[in-house]
Amino acid sequence: MKEKLQAIKNSALEELKNSVSKDQIENLRVKYLGKKGELTQILRGMGSLSKEERPEIGKIANEVRENIEGLIDTLTSKIKLTEKEEKLKNEVIDISLPGKKQNLGHRNPLSITLNEIEDIFVSMGFTIEEGPEVEYDKYNFEMLNIPKDHPARGEQDTFYINDNIVLRTQTSPVQIRTMLNQKPPIKMISPGKVYRSDAVDATHSPIFHQIEGLVIDKDITFADLKGTLEMYVKKMFGEDAKVKFRPHHFPFTEPSAEMDMSCFACKGEGCKVCKGEGWIEILGCGMVHPKVLENCGIDPLVYSGFAFGFGLDRMVMQKFDMDDIRQLYESDMRFLNQF
Repeated sequence: MKEKLQAIKNSALEELKNSVSKDQIENLRVKYLGKKGELTQILRGMGSLSKEERPEIGKIANEVRENIEGLIDTLTSKIKLTEKEEKLKNEVIDISLPGKKQNLGHRNPLSITLNEIEDIFVSMGFTIEEGPEVEYDKYNFEMLNIPKDHPARGEQDTFYINDNIVLRTQTSPVQIRTMLNQKPPIKMISPGKVYRSDAVDATHSPIFHQIEGLVIDKDITFADLKGTLEMYVKKMFGEDAKVKFRPHHFPFTEPSAEMDMSCFACKGEGCKVCKGEGWIEILGCGMVHPKVLENCGIDPLVYSGFAFGFGLDRMVMQKFDMDDIRQLYESDMRFLNQF
């Protein structure tokens, strides 16, 4: 058996030295050291040896295994190193070549203006609330005092998923959800994307953005509404900006008003931007209708509040002197690079 072990050792070492690939080395490992390998077969036959022979033969067999495994590890490491060096030679990076320029985008003027508006209202103590764009008819209309047969729905002809689910036409449902989930005092704004089936042209889009605000507390009056909105306009457009309120009607506020601001282009003198009037309509507002408070479980005899809302897209167009709303949604870098 000693002679067999020596022969296996010599044969294995000689074949391994002549191997030039990892596959050849692996095949030889299986041939000599695998479950059915030559060395393994001899070790299985040690049971037929005498007690005196077993330790000696076992020692020799372990030495043979160690020699074969040691050479396998050495050759494998050499082949891996050779392959790595070859790979590095073939994958040399020519650092003298000019790099590929990455063109960075620019923030959309919608995002620029929205961030500015949010900062203003947060500085005034408002929180920012969000809600789903696919909304229940109940929250989008009914709880805002707009039942199914109300003519105001015609003004907001929109996209229905089914009779009870709609793409929201305003961010007012976020106000409803906030009043249902929070107890007064409430002071929040709800910016977001809204949908109405308007034909696309320079001033209309089926997708646009709104920002609506809501304040609910004890002893809130129209004076609080006027003071809040006037402060917002002055922070947004400058201390010289002036505002005025005109009576209007909204189903969810009573009394209701529309607010105009002095034209930012001509400072109230009259120009093409304001069509010679010196004023530009920017938002609708009013005191929250008692029915809306009741719908949300808020006692109108204890609490009162005001709400307001305006279109972000129109405000952006005014702020940056734009004449086509479609520019805000086309992701044209020639346009966005201006900001």
